[in-house]
Amino acid sequence: MRTLSMDLRERIVSSYDKEDRTREEIALRYRVSLGMVKKLLAQRRQTGDIGARHHRSGRKPLIVDAHKQQMRALLCKKPDLTLAQLRAALGLQCSVQAIHYALVDLGLTYKKRRSALPNKSGPTLPERVGGGVGSRVALTRRGWSSSTKRVPKPT
Repeated sequence: MRTLSMDLRERIVSSYDKEDRTREEIALRYRVSLGMVKKLLAQRRQTGDIGARHHRSGRKPLIVDAHKQQMRALLCKKPDLTLAQLRAALGLQCSVQAIHYALVDLGLTYKKRRSALPNKSGPTLPERVGGGVGSRVALTRRGWSSSTKRVPKPT
């Protein structure tokens, strides 16, 4: 379905304003639906404009500017809020991903995992250990090669 040109919209409205025809006759004359004529006249009555309204189509955002300001304030007070906690604090009925994208739009960061106490038994790997069989640095000396006999090179 194509958008009606502004010229056609103006002709439809002017024909109706002249009161020489009914809405049904105007729809037949300009080859548009009766519903389109009704919508166009209602739009003019409500907004005073007869232009296309594509910018108003689509799903309305659940997170508006007021929510974004509240997010910024909450994260300034407590920066370690998770996305789910932030959603609950705002009282929003949206997905956690929607909160994520709103924070990205604001340029804010957030904590990505839940807080936990440190391990009391100590770190699992206290230090990095050397390589296994694949590590040849410790097995070779300067001037020695694993493919040749282990005879030092003359100096």
